[in-house]
Amino acid sequence: MSWAVRSEVVQAEGVTEETATTERLTLRPPANRVSRRAMGYWAVWAAVGWVILVGVQAVFVFTSDDAPTWLVVTLTISCVLAPLHLLVMPQWRYRIHRWEVTGDAVYTQEGWLKQDWRIAPISRIQTVDIERDPVEQLFRLAKLTVTTASAAGPVKISGLDHADALALAAELTKTTQATPGDAT
Repeated sequence: MSWAVRSEVVQAEGVTEETATTERLTLRPPANRVSRRAMGYWAVWAAVGWVILVGVQAVFVFTSDDAPTWLVVTLTISCVLAPLHLLVMPQWRYRIHRWEVTGDAVYTQEGWLKQDWRIAPISRIQTVDIERDPVEQLFRLAKLTVTTASAAGPVKISGLDHADALALAAELTKTTQATPGDAT
């Protein structure tokens, strides 16, 4: 496992644990990458989308007696973009998707065109869930969802190795139970 839950102790005169925690929580790149198998998972889902799109376009082009030129052009563009997307997107996402858990917070970074960085303080965590769709199960992956008292919604770490997700969920549960506060 490449992750670790770190606890930092603040011992400064006149600084409470709550204000020290707030001061330490800064937006920064998380340290851990997701599983390399996530690239295959992302490629499979993208391929499914491309097959459907190209299939529908091909049916219209090849079953039409006189297919509109714009439809032939879009089919051609799709046939060129699909392999490029399937080659570039998974590697790009793998370089960007990161996560980290410390004694104070859960940090995530995800996306590829639109990137999202999130910090969820441990004291705000309400639930920790693990999800696995059938394709994730084939790739031995899981998605960890950390629900907090935040209007921005839950923090999700997708592309985790299933065993790492189970261990991380257990560790987060143990850490949040030991953290004072009402998570609201």
